[in-house]
Amino acid sequence: MKLATWNVNSINARLGNVLDWFREAQPDVACLQEIKCVDEKFPAQEFESLGYNVVVHGQKSYNGVAMLSKFPLEDVRRGLPDAEGDDHSRYIEAVVLAPRPIRVGGIYLPNGNPIGTEKFDYKLKWMGRLHRHARELLAFEEPLALMGDYNVIPEPDDADKPESWLGDALFQPQSRQAFRALKYLGLTDAYMEMDGRPGGYTFWDYQAGAWQRNHGIRIDHVLLSPQAADRLRGIEIHKDVRDRDKPSDHVPVVVELEL
Repeated sequence: MKLATWNVNSINARLGNVLDWFREAQPDVACLQEIKCVDEKFPAQEFESLGYNVVVHGQKSYNGVAMLSKFPLEDVRRGLPDAEGDDHSRYIEAVVLAPRPIRVGGIYLPNGNPIGTEKFDYKLKWMGRLHRHARELLAFEEPLALMGDYNVIPEPDDADKPESWLGDALFQPQSRQAFRALKYLGLTDAYMEMDGRPGGYTFWDYQAGAWQRNHGIRIDHVLLSPQAADRLRGIEIHKDVRDRDKPSDHVPVVVELEL
């Protein structure tokens, strides 16, 4: 069973690329981030024609997440608990009714820049809400995958030039500590479990030839509950997608679980 996460950086602007990849990679479940459209503008019909069930939590021009599944979806949640006026579309969750069901959460965590502003405070508060929700989900003791664009560089090895990120919200001690705290609940980082080598980047900026120089960072993560981690069989970062015409600045990350 293949679970994928991909920040597509505008689904309608890159629809051809995204559909081509879906036809090639054939993920069973995919979480998309930064779709940048309201629900009714999401190209659901194109994905349904490929055999996917579609749920969307969109937002005009910004943010937005979606989940696509070849299996039926139930218990759909749009947004984290304790929203309290938060109108950003950044989280979607559902139970995937595969032969061995799994709950999947799709995440587009706030960027948080610039530090020292309300945007960084919002990032840390959002991570706190995610932590509380993950703790509640883990209490169910069921297969769970929390995956998406976390906008966190966990360790220096997760950046080609870590020194250039010292002033960025993605690499602040508070951001990294919140990510570690999330894992300490009992979640497994799929990449570190199956590979762990430096250079497993998932994002390259459009500026300054970052892709050509491999100045990448690893910020798209798949975290698994113990019940899902026991089924983990592989992980692949589809770096070639970054070299295509009009690419997203992120690439898909695909984990394979025993079905």
